[in-house]
Amino acid sequence: MTLGRRTFLRVAGVSALGAAAAACTAPAKAPGVTTPPPPSSTAASASVAPPSGPPDWNALRGKVSGGLVLPGDAGFEQAKHAFNPLFDARKPAAVAHCATPADVQACVTAAASRAPIAARSGGHSYAGYSAPDGGLVIDVGPMSSVDVRSDGTVVIGAGARMKEIYAALAKAGRCLPAGSCPTVGIAGLTLGGGIGVLARKYGLTCDHLVSAQIVTADGRLRTASADSEPELFWALRGGGGGNFGVVTSFTFSTEPAPALTVFSLHFPAGSSGDVLGGWQRWIPAAQPELWSNLVISGGSPTQCRVGGCFVGGSAALAPLLDDLVASSGVKPTSRTAKAESYLGAMQYFSGSSSRQTFVASSRIMSAPVADTSGLAKVMSGRSGVDLLIDGLGGAVGNPAPADTAFWHRKALASVQVYSQATSGTADTAAKSVAEIVSGLAGLGVDGGYVNYIDPAMPDWMNAYYGENVKRLREVAKTYDPDKVFGFAQAITPS
Repeated sequence: MTLGRRTFLRVAGVSALGAAAAACTAPAKAPGVTTPPPPSSTAASASVAPPSGPPDWNALRGKVSGGLVLPGDAGFEQAKHAFNPLFDARKPAAVAHCATPADVQACVTAAASRAPIAARSGGHSYAGYSAPDGGLVIDVGPMSSVDVRSDGTVVIGAGARMKEIYAALAKAGRCLPAGSCPTVGIAGLTLGGGIGVLARKYGLTCDHLVSAQIVTADGRLRTASADSEPELFWALRGGGGGNFGVVTSFTFSTEPAPALTVFSLHFPAGSSGDVLGGWQRWIPAAQPELWSNLVISGGSPTQCRVGGCFVGGSAALAPLLDDLVASSGVKPTSRTAKAESYLGAMQYFSGSSSRQTFVASSRIMSAPVADTSGLAKVMSGRSGVDLLIDGLGGAVGNPAPADTAFWHRKALASVQVYSQATSGTADTAAKSVAEIVSGLAGLGVDGGYVNYIDPAMPDWMNAYYGENVKRLREVAKTYDPDKVFGFAQAITPS
């Protein structure tokens, strides 16, 4: 099997999208974009009777500058693929390669209420929602520019992927806290919150969002910021990808690129419960410059590794790792630490860009687990399945849960349940993942992270968005009353 991102993570022991707005430069309008009427800060278009019949694909083909491909066209099979090969059998009606916001506007106008519409940035939707059967895939991949500006902001096209973004930022000496997978798109990552390896120091990706250009269900291109469409801006920071509209570009604030130290500790087989106990006492008390995760690999016995990065040098990191060992009472079998540049550290965490077949879900560790040995038992005998526990806290918890749509501000950690799979073993893998998440729920680990979206998540809207659900549904009512961007786990109007 090709060494994919999460395979790499198991080996390395590391984890796998106001006033400031007024001071930053918004992205310029792209050539060819239809100029909308002056936007209202509170209202989108009123609900109207939907058109009948399927979209006129041939007419749309002439309006999409990046190209529209239909079944039977050369390149269609490749164009419809998402990151996970388990969804290769999906049959969209068309894939539009959108090179400008005007392309997106043409797509939304043509397909609204006539066919399912799904935006695709990196194509990493864990449920394959970016490849809807019979629907239009709005591929924003061609809009991938990364413009680092002299005022410290960066304007990023919605189709840019992390490897491109990190390279451009590092060249300019700047940093944006974001995810680790090199082919994840900035759009999905940001809209779901954006947990990453620098989150405890700098916050989530969405915390650095200054403004977004977005095409809403009425076909209008809007600017969402603290001063323009503020409720939409609130919802875009953690309200999940696929809701409210199709973002075409983002403007972020950035930080000076830091020097980092990456580290990894491997512990003896069978020590997962003790290491977890020590880790969950250690990470909330650690200074925000330290980010860490814990990976428990299923098996008989389970295996356990701790990895992470530190904003600073190895001399300052060493006593912090000593504290972890003392807290767990378990001596690691190996311990490494290495100084890295910002770009070098992001590449260290990234792994391979290859497509990977997997089944996954998520939960949120709101508080320390009382029965750590019980959690280890949940993973006993689960060969090929990993529990990736990513520490939160620090800057993630500075905003209140209602300040943005990302609800889990006060959580201890996010938990990803990740199983290797093939087309022939997917059902078995899904059954194993379901049993694990059920076991986690019994230990008080519930809730979920929308960027690891799971169709089987019980009470998913509250699991992902908590008490922000009511406000999110009001935003949906304002900007997409007819469910133009509806899908199985879309936020629906209240």
